[in-house]
Amino acid sequence: MLFGNFIHGLNDSWNVGSRMLPHGLGCLWDAAKMKLGLGVTGITISLVVATAQADCPDYTTYAQSPQGNPSSGSLGLPYMRPDPACRTFNSTSVEKVILDMKSRLKDPDIARLFENTFPNTLDTTVKYYNEGENSAFIITGFAHYHNLLSIDADLANLVKAVINNEARYVSQYPYCGAFQPPPESGLEPSVNDWALGVIVNPPVNNQTVFECKYEIDSLCGFIKLSSSYYEATKDVTYDECRMFVFYSVLLYWGFILGAGLAAIDQIFRVINEQSQASFDANWNFISYYNWTGLPGSLPGAVNNGGNGEPKGYTGMVGTHHRPSDDLSTFAFLTPANAMLSVELNNLATILDHAGVAPNISYQAKHWSKTIEQAIWEHTVVDGIFAYETNGLGSRYVMDDANVPSLLSLPYLGFLDMNHPDYVKTKKMLMSRGNPYYANGRDFSGIGGPHIDVWNPWPMSQVSNIFGTNDDEEILSSLYTIVNNTGGLGLIHESIDIYNVSRYTRPWFAWANSYFSEMLLDLAQRKPHLIFTDNKPYTPGQ
Repeated sequence: MLFGNFIHGLNDSWNVGSRMLPHGLGCLWDAAKMKLGLGVTGITISLVVATAQADCPDYTTYAQSPQGNPSSGSLGLPYMRPDPACRTFNSTSVEKVILDMKSRLKDPDIARLFENTFPNTLDTTVKYYNEGENSAFIITGFAHYHNLLSIDADLANLVKAVINNEARYVSQYPYCGAFQPPPESGLEPSVNDWALGVIVNPPVNNQTVFECKYEIDSLCGFIKLSSSYYEATKDVTYDECRMFVFYSVLLYWGFILGAGLAAIDQIFRVINEQSQASFDANWNFISYYNWTGLPGSLPGAVNNGGNGEPKGYTGMVGTHHRPSDDLSTFAFLTPANAMLSVELNNLATILDHAGVAPNISYQAKHWSKTIEQAIWEHTVVDGIFAYETNGLGSRYVMDDANVPSLLSLPYLGFLDMNHPDYVKTKKMLMSRGNPYYANGRDFSGIGGPHIDVWNPWPMSQVSNIFGTNDDEEILSSLYTIVNNTGGLGLIHESIDIYNVSRYTRPWFAWANSYFSEMLLDLAQRKPHLIFTDNKPYTPGQ
């Protein structure tokens, strides 16, 4: 009955004409075929790629020491890109952006950092791609290529394949954020020691799921990638399957409930679930997801039977883990809810533009506004945003470097960087008022409990740049990053304030992407700071 109700609801709410249902079923069949391992072509391609790269060095090892010729700047940063034959995806448009930026950046060391970081996702993280099967598996995101999708069909097809594969995963396991390679890739599932001895409800299959930590930002990231793909390409040849993707980002919530409701009722059910208080009016404990380690497991036990701290109703959506993969202290994570509010509104805009699913658009707008209002009502006190709240009067005033963070609220699109509450919060976050801010002789910033309190993350300085128009502050944050790459010309995860030669992750693709995205932002709004001239630059234009 659930599948029948799903198709019935999809048909009722997505009125795009007589071709809709057969093509929608085609999307479902393609996904099912790949899930069942029937995509033989994909296995062949993945084996060919693996063979071609068999002699290539492992990039994790490669990135631990300087490689190519140094830059001509004072830091002499090395060229850290793999040989073209060893790159996991090559894009002519990406190479053009690199040449464009290098020709105009006035600091050779910043030019080298951009050259290393901007293509890093494509160079190193595309573990499987089959254009024919419309399936791809990567280990990080690439929203910073958004402007190139309209002019680079190959890159756009890769993004579309990533969206399709993510849609397949989240429709089955909506509370999970990290997955194994798809079966048609021929890549073996890897063992995650941190997922061993962990009890997850609803249950998961570790042959499909790498780790099932429920984080709102994972869901938001999927909507964001789908929306940015549509905005960049207006891909009419993909309309129906793309809209299936949009449905799946919310419909997987309905699947996890097993309630057999029509699709239109399933879409926001998980939002309803995770926004509920821990106890109902009759003191029944409400739990739709919990996660805890058994005795002896690496993660260890989580209190209250894996449910974490109790919460009241606010209008925000609760989460179990932070973007850093660490457990939330209180369920309502302000920046993650801010991102959810923004991305639900973006989803509604896309649906309205495409002229489909008005009911879904209405509910997306409703929840976007409900969450936004709850953030302003429940998290701001005396002009300071709390990082987490529980709806019962408790607040945790801090920030974590991982995005979404409070520092990144302007980057997320939640508010303007000049909003007085953000300005006041930002000042507090980059000071002793934030328990996870640390300041050493050569490096400073915000970290988090994922490493330790004296290891701030370069990502926080990137977020700080996105949150200010002050030239001096921008340059200070920029060179705090540039001068602290350990001589490797790559962005690390965290850096020890007592000894900047000690850091975690010599190669951190997410941070590399975020850094290069920030440089492209400065190329548009502050070109005089980084270029030899004052002419703005936008990739793809």
